[in-house]
Formats: sequence, C-alpha cells, structure tokens
Amino acid sequence: MPTLTKSQSESLLKTLQTRFEKNPARHKGIEWSTVQTRLQSNPKALWSLSEMERTGGEPDLIAHDKKTGQLIFCDCSPESPSDRRSVCYDPEGQRKREKEGIKMAGNVLDMAAAMGIEPLDEDQYRHLQTLGQFDLKSQSWLKTPPEIYALGGAIFADRRFNRVFVYHNTAPCFYKARAFRGLLKV
Repeated sequence: MPTLTKSQSESLLKTLQTRFEKNPARHKGIEWSTVQTRLQSNPKALWSLSEMERTGGEPDLIAHDKKTGQLIFCDCSPESPSDRRSVCYDPEGQRKREKEGIKMAGNVLDMAAAMGIEPLDEDQYRHLQTLGQFDLKSQSWLKTPPEIYALGGAIFADRRFNRVFVYHNTAPCFYKARAFRGLLKV
C-alpha cells in the first residue's frame, strides 16, 4: 500500500482535525490529540483515510471501541461518496455487466479492498444515521450477509421520510446514485 508524503499527511491531518472539531457529537469524549497521535503512527491508516477523502467520503471519527481501543472512522459525506458511484457489488457482477457492454466505475468489494477499508454493514450504517442524516438523495451498498450473497443478492440502504430503509438487489445491479460508505478501524 502506498504512503503519503509528509506534506500530504500534514494536509490530511489538518482536514481531519477541522472536520473533527466541527462535528463533536460524532465522537464525544475523545480528544483530537489522541486521534492525531494514533494516525501519525499509522501511515497505512493515513493513506486509507486519504483515499476516503479523495473519493468524496469526508471521513470522520464516529466511535471508539473500548474493548480493542480502536478508533473507528467512517465516510460522513452527506450523500454517498461521489467518486464511488455507478458500481455494482462484486467482481463477478462487474464482469457480467461489462460483457453486456456496460462500462462501470468498478465494484464495492474490490474498491474497498484497494482502499484498505471495509463497506459498512447494516448495523454500522444504522449507527451512522444516529449521528446525522445521510443519503437523503443517494444510496449506499452495504456489506451483505453471506446467506443473501450466496443467493446472488446484495443489500443497500438510504434515508427517506426520516427513516432508514434497507433494500435488496442483485449483486450486478448498479445505479448512478448508489455508491458505498467505508469504515476504517485504527
């Protein structure tokens, strides 16, 4: 995995600190100095956060796992990240669509792995929605349970009418307004 230059790291940390300070309800009881120290000692995590930022995710700290001590970052952009849209769920679905002559931006599973992050699962997505209102006009693919995926399905979610809705589709399906939100544990 690539690493950031010193100036790229400093710029990203400044962006993350500004977002952290603007959204204190997302991470009550956590000091920025703790976050900064953890990130500065983890170049791999900084690179993943830069990829989240580059693709429109606006990552921010949303939780601290007291059991493991991990800091949990998530894409907090108001809508599903702009540079991760028009993707299907998996590589097989992408190949199927491309055989049909449909050019796609990629697929959730490969993109997340390349960025060093994981897609949100349903519980993580619902937690995110307690911290604000996200995906009012877009949709986000979610990490699909194995029993659904084994049958060729995949799930996604959005927020409409002040409620979070989780839906299903086939893994090769894609829409211009559907992307995925990532999670990074540091």
